[in-house]
Amino acid sequence: MTMKKMELIRVAAILAVLAGSTLVYAQMGPQQGGGPYGHGPGQPMTAEQRLQRMTRQLNLSDAQQQLIKPILENEAKQMQSLHEDSSLPQQDRMSKMMQIRQGTSEQIKPILSADQQQKYEQMMSRQGRDRSGPAQNQPQAGAPPPQQ
Repeated sequence: MTMKKMELIRVAAILAVLAGSTLVYAQMGPQQGGGPYGHGPGQPMTAEQRLQRMTRQLNLSDAQQQLIKPILENEAKQMQSLHEDSSLPQQDRMSKMMQIRQGTSEQIKPILSADQQQKYEQMMSRQGRDRSGPAQNQPQAGAPPPQQ
């Protein structure tokens, strides 16, 4: 076989694998991992999914979960109505989203132990860096640069 034919076969095989994995991914539901955090691409986590994630990562007690769940549900409602409000300019919408997140964080922190608060802060800072966008990718004042 010539090099061109071998290269063509390799490219065809790669495309077949990619097409197959895309089809499988598209058929997966949220409970099957249809996204990096168990939700579809471009879709935010539900309050319940966020609570489950926080419970795993922070080892929340049942009592803490009962206190945090309504806070997350309230945030989700506020975010949804903000998302539906097309009258706000993008910059104002982003600013309002950050205010809502900050308010939620301020309500959750007192419920957590000191160790959980520290882990929660790390979760929130990682989450901000993982998102794409100019505002989220800039280091916070006084924050150490990300390790490479």
